[in-house]
Amino acid sequence: MSTENTTIQKKRVLSCIQPTGLMHFGNYFGAVKNWVDLQEKYTCMYGVVDYHAMTMPYNPKKLKENTWEIIYNLLAVGVQSENLFIQSLVPEHAELGWILNNFASFGRVENMTQFKDKSQQSSSGKDGFISVGLYDYPVLQAADILIYRADYVPVGEDQKQHLELTKEIAHRFNNQVKKEYFVLPEMLRTVTPKIMSTADPTKKMSKSAGEKHNISVFAEEARIRKQVGSAVTDS
Repeated sequence: MSTENTTIQKKRVLSCIQPTGLMHFGNYFGAVKNWVDLQEKYTCMYGVVDYHAMTMPYNPKKLKENTWEIIYNLLAVGVQSENLFIQSLVPEHAELGWILNNFASFGRVENMTQFKDKSQQSSSGKDGFISVGLYDYPVLQAADILIYRADYVPVGEDQKQHLELTKEIAHRFNNQVKKEYFVLPEMLRTVTPKIMSTADPTKKMSKSAGEKHNISVFAEEARIRKQVGSAVTDS
């Protein structure tokens, strides 16, 4: 009597993080802790997207340091090394991003909420400079997802609009080549807390807002206690 071995193909999950500094509590409890758990059930790909970090003013040396720092942070909290990639070390991301520009609607990209928010932030800076990269990064984000043929993308409501754009681009490309070449990814809903800023409880915890607004996962105990103790609480 012979037995036939069957392999159950796991669904693919893709999620990414920008290297804008040390991992803080918002990153960990809002996303990364979930990344670690998802590895048990899915085939996961997790990216450090340094090209996306270039859409806002940055220091080249610091960006390189932050990119590797976040890789080490992710490994330290349990993300498996084989599931990690650095965006700029995979040239196909940028290549596919250019190709997909030709399948993205100008009007849809222009109406991305995050572009409007970040462009306002940039325009209020010293020179009021807003890069084309900031405008176009949702298309590169689509390339990040589609290149790995991800079935699911764990995203919050603030990224839902970008995932819808990704599906539109993939559908338009598939119609053009008359083949289901790209998988149309779905939103993976997970229960994740929304960690708020320790300086402004009306906003999400963020590195870009400054040190007072976030708590580093790897900070000294005394510093963490001080930040928690001085956090702005509900009136």
